[in-house]
Amino acid sequence: QGDPELVDWIGQKNQIDACPAGAQVVLCSTMGGTDPNHPLNNLGRTVTEDGTRQGGMIVQWKRKSEVYLMAQSPKLQYTIVHPGGLLNEPGGERALVPGVDDSMEGTESRTVPREDVAQVMLEAFRHPDHYAGRSFDLRAKPVGEAEPTTDFARLLAPLEGRNCD
Repeated sequence: QGDPELVDWIGQKNQIDACPAGAQVVLCSTMGGTDPNHPLNNLGRTVTEDGTRQGGMIVQWKRKSEVYLMAQSPKLQYTIVHPGGLLNEPGGERALVPGVDDSMEGTESRTVPREDVAQVMLEAFRHPDHYAGRSFDLRAKPVGEAEPTTDFARLLAPLEGRNCD
């Protein structure tokens, strides 16, 4: 039960700093980076007796580590995945929808199975020519709405090179 600043900023920074030159880093973050009032920012937040707020702001601290990682390029190759709400449901059964900057284009679904997120992160290592230097959101269509994603080398093609800011 760590403070988001310590886990998602300091901890991430320490891991990034420990990477040797030329390493490929695949980071799992979160969607919601365009919304300073995102509900995740309340996790770990406390209010002291005098009314000041401490802790929390998980999306802010995740974003800070992302910016730090991107600044390490070209020393490090990076891929940053921003999944929507995580589902404890089987992967490989849905069409995956990449996006940028919390766009809802492609599906109204705001969720994605954890297994699918893990698969995309693995595919980033398998296809660095398609995933290196990329930062993107990931959601999934409901089961049966479209064919499940199988061509991970082409998953990001609809983004036409766009990345999350």
